[in-house]
Amino acid sequence: MKSVELTAIGTAEKVIRCIDVPDPGAPGKEEILIDVVACSINPADILLIEGNYASTPQTPCSLGIEGTGIVSAVGSGVTSLKVGDKVMSLGRTNWVQRIRDKSESFIRLPAEIDLAQAAMLKVNAATAYLMLRSYVSLTTGDWVIQDAANSGVGINLIRLAQADGIRTVNVVRRAELIEPMKKLGADVVIVDGPELAQRVAKETGGARIQLGIDAVGGSTIGRLTDCIGEGGTVVNYGLLSGELCQVNAFNFVFRDIRLVGFWLAKLMREMRFDQIQGMYETLAARIIDGTIHVEIESSYPLENISDAIAHAKREARGGKILLRPN
Repeated sequence: MKSVELTAIGTAEKVIRCIDVPDPGAPGKEEILIDVVACSINPADILLIEGNYASTPQTPCSLGIEGTGIVSAVGSGVTSLKVGDKVMSLGRTNWVQRIRDKSESFIRLPAEIDLAQAAMLKVNAATAYLMLRSYVSLTTGDWVIQDAANSGVGINLIRLAQADGIRTVNVVRRAELIEPMKKLGADVVIVDGPELAQRVAKETGGARIQLGIDAVGGSTIGRLTDCIGEGGTVVNYGLLSGELCQVNAFNFVFRDIRLVGFWLAKLMREMRFDQIQGMYETLAARIIDGTIHVEIESSYPLENISDAIAHAKREARGGKILLRPN
């Protein structure tokens, strides 16, 4: 059986390899066995590999935050899943051909779901879903602003917000992204730069924006925070710039703006299994009805993991990079 192994912390495409490992064997009483169909490559995977994540793994180790597959065998005590069911793995070692684990480590998916799209559900869709709902009570017609709007999370946020009647301001780095983003359902798309707050106010008619979503850090989050109305909240979930957050203290002291961090793994550890399952059932339905859809630029077998990682690290991609283990 093939699996991806991290050999050491370092430049991602240079420190990973595809290896042969023993087959996991038949499932135990409370376990299931799945054939993995699709896995996404997330920025968090790359940050982990390169030593820039919240924790540094002991190497060598297995990898892969996201993965979906089909149940091929079930233990005698498993009643929630059956052979042939489509599932999403809640584990974090999914870049492998087969997984054997306890049944509670998987979310059952609807039979009609596209497993390639579902392979991008666990992280990006859930991150967008929870950030839209956990910090500010938004109602129809309200505005939210985000940077990195053309990212996987950003696209999901646009689509989920639009479905709920919430309007989005989307900050991007290149003018050529404006029209494609509007076709996805973005209300306002604006290129980052000086006087961002004044330009956003003009585009929104001076709307009071109470929620900002930042994945970049650095000076970008400072400009985004300037766009937020008094008493609003900015949620940071990434540091794509590689720089610490740079926000004018005026916004905290005199405008009562709150800056909070979001880490999906931590939040999910605090959720019950039925809450997690319910959230992903809701998001899976959004894939099926077309609300959530992420473009896929390319797919790779596990044997070409270095090429896949290098591709995922490119800027100006037109979609996600997937692994197809089988």
